Amino acid sequence: MKPFENFKEPQPPRARVLLWADLKHSDMEEIEKTNSIHEIQRILCRALLVSDVPQPKQGVLLELYTNLVLFCRERHFNREQTSVLISIIKNVHQFNTETPLNNTDHCLTYCSELLLCHSVRRPPFSVDLFSSEQMTQILYHFINTYMRHYFLYKYIFTPEVQLDISLSYIGIPEGDTNIEETAQSESTADGEKETERKTEMDGEVQQSAALPEMKTTETDSPNQGSSSKSELRSIVQKEVRDEVMRLTDQLQQRLQDSADQLNDTISKLEAKIQVKK
Repeated sequence: MKPFENFKEPQPPRARVLLWADLKHSDMEEIEKTNSIHEIQRILCRALLVSDVPQPKQGVLLELYTNLVLFCRERHFNREQTSVLISIIKNVHQFNTETPLNNTDHCLTYCSELLLCHSVRRPPFSVDLFSSEQMTQILYHFINTYMRHYFLYKYIFTPEVQLDISLSYIGIPEGDTNIEETAQSESTADGEKETERKTEMDGEVQQSAALPEMKTTETDSPNQGSSSKSELRSIVQKEVRDEVMRLTDQLQQRLQDSADQLNDTISKLEAKIQVKK
């Protein structure tokens, strides 16, 4: 079985209108009335249910949403636009953390579709809250903040993937050990009977000669069994080491490819945004 064969990247859900989905009108009124970062975080923590998230995830989410509120204030977004933008980033983040695999392209596509869903008037499927200039500003902010720390969010919010290795090798079958033990016991019993007969016929001299012979046969078979087991153990250990090294190299190459792909995607998007400006 190939590594990560059972892992599949989830497809982005269908974009939908997120007006007042998370931050209600009353929440936005409270946020507009205060300039305290601590108070803004308290409102966001209550409205977005961030308090149920354990640390350090809670602190990361609060910082993400608080920076979005400050960004909206700098761009003079109204209440509806601020509420929708926070819901968009929240949905993208939830989609991103559904899998430990790299889904950079899907996250960017999902974010773009959600922005388009709130930039074109086509009720009930979409509303026109953002202009084209505001969309460009939001995408630029999203790329330079969230996507720049994409792997950090992956590391904090996705579970660690553990790889279990199972090896199949050609060696001594399980039944061979029982067969050998049975054969050894039968040969030992036959030897004892034969020794008893010789002892009765030949006397004490032949008895003393037969006993060392029995001890020799009994000590030879364990040595042969232990040597075969140690040889088999060394073969298994070598195969495990080789397999672990191969998988380690493959994982490192995957991480490097993912980082290169992310940097390339960000560079292309930044170039497109600069051209639009």
